[in-house]
Amino acid sequence: MFKYQPLILGILFSFNLPSVNANSWQAWFNQQIKQHAEVIAAKEQMNVVQSSNKDREQPLYNPEIEAELEREGTDNNVRVGLSQTIDWWDKKGGRKLESTLNQVLAQQQIRAVIQQKSAEALQAIVNWQIASQQAELAKQQEDDLNTLLSLVKKRQQAGDLGELDAELTFFSLAQKLNATAQAQVELKQSIAKIKALLPQWSAQQGNIPQSFWHNQAEKSSLEKHPLVTVARTEWELLQQSAKLAKRENKADPTFGVNAGRLGADNVLGLTFSMPLQVRNLPNARINQAYQQALVAEANYHGIRRKQQYAIEASQATLAEYQQQLKRWQSLMQGRANHFAKLLEKQWRNGELSTTDYLLALQQKTESLSAGIALQANFQTAYIDWLYQSGQISQALNQNIEN
Repeated sequence: MFKYQPLILGILFSFNLPSVNANSWQAWFNQQIKQHAEVIAAKEQMNVVQSSNKDREQPLYNPEIEAELEREGTDNNVRVGLSQTIDWWDKKGGRKLESTLNQVLAQQQIRAVIQQKSAEALQAIVNWQIASQQAELAKQQEDDLNTLLSLVKKRQQAGDLGELDAELTFFSLAQKLNATAQAQVELKQSIAKIKALLPQWSAQQGNIPQSFWHNQAEKSSLEKHPLVTVARTEWELLQQSAKLAKRENKADPTFGVNAGRLGADNVLGLTFSMPLQVRNLPNARINQAYQQALVAEANYHGIRRKQQYAIEASQATLAEYQQQLKRWQSLMQGRANHFAKLLEKQWRNGELSTTDYLLALQQKTESLSAGIALQANFQTAYIDWLYQSGQISQALNQNIEN
């Protein structure tokens, strides 16, 4: 009487979704993420940093040439000199280190954006998979009720059932029409959200392969997490900026040499100059730079601690959903078909009323829907664990052959 699709029996595993090659899917997914606007913006920001670094790594001081000509009586006095300010405190070295840290920070920010967008895209695909399963389940239940209604009418004409049985079936079917419509709307909304993140996504290519959920990620290193490395590098950068501000506050000496003629005599001279910092000392600016470094240090320790707790919480959540998922699998293995056939047999034989039959069908649907929800929770927890432990990129690249 009713259809028993592989979708129901294969819940949590195949779900009638297109199978894809893991390597080609992961390569496609990574390429799509690289084309995301925020990833491109982060890469362009790194180009800006690199261009700025080239300017900051130039020598601080250029040599200066001086020429003097004067007439004293009948004599012409000529003097030509060359002077050079010396980077006595190695300010250029400090700027170069600051530039290097700026570039490292930009690269780490790209990693952080890629990780975030990968997590968002994976979750969007999971939401679509779940919406697809729920929509198919709702459509299947609607089809089952349509079939049941036809049989009820035939049995009613034969005198086996009363008018109330038909009315109950009508009401049940009317309820499912709204559920089917809502499931279809959620499915379309999930597709729209995926395409906002992955413009070239399609149901044939975009389904996450089952092998992804069995990846064995490496033991997470908190210090390598993108958010932690960004915070640590920001702290190191501000530390270096404070040190550089202190260096740049120090005066650099200028040495020079000049030669010329004074009347009938040749002259050679050496010059030395050093600014006297007796006014407008920028102590406030230096203090501010060190205070900003202290703020960045506190921020780094806060993010590190927060991330440690997030990893522990995500691990516990994943373990719980994984355990419940296995229990659901064990409980429901093969029972959906058997239960439906048993219900149909008892209803046909008059051993089960139409009211009880409809309630039992609803219970079966709710059990299968609970399995879909468990699958969604497990996959969401898995993605969150990968994100919190900073291993999404490793998981996405694990099965790709070099």
